[in-house]
Amino acid sequence: MTAGIGHNSGRVDEPGRAFRKFAWGKARAQLLPKLPIEVVRRRVLRAKELGLPYKTYAGLRAASGDDLIGFLFSSSALGLRKAGQGVDPARAAHVATLRDARTLGLAHAPIPPDAMCPPLEVAYRAPRALAPWTETRDQLREVFAAQKLPSSRTVLICETELELEWLSAARMAGALRADQFFAPLP
Repeated sequence: MTAGIGHNSGRVDEPGRAFRKFAWGKARAQLLPKLPIEVVRRRVLRAKELGLPYKTYAGLRAASGDDLIGFLFSSSALGLRKAGQGVDPARAAHVATLRDARTLGLAHAPIPPDAMCPPLEVAYRAPRALAPWTETRDQLREVFAAQKLPSSRTVLICETELELEWLSAARMAGALRADQFFAPLP
């Protein structure tokens, strides 16, 4: 049985399979950049500066098309769950180790944004839970405009599914769950 145009079920045992495998392998290899060792070393160092495993950094960098320059933390990602509570000390210490990266925060009500500073540079009120998408988008655009920070070079650090919606609303480089971001480096 022959596959139709666009068929991509995986195993195809038609004549010419060996050549197709060779051709696809060669095409894929040509797509992957061959970076000079100095560039790879610099990127490994940059991943360490950002507190990220290299594989995670490389994936986020590839998605954004540029280097990462900032992190946007939700209050829940920093361990803030109620007003009057401080940032989780271990998470605050981790944020303090970041080098050459902006750190912004979004505080869920009733937590005041200033409860996130330090360790963050600046924090704002988070979008309302279940707010219309356009309202969330506009609020996040205002945050990034006020900080003169490109959202496409910023990574979201979040804890909940609702916070993950901020990723597409703000067109950020990517998102990491708090447990991933704050995990010790291998």
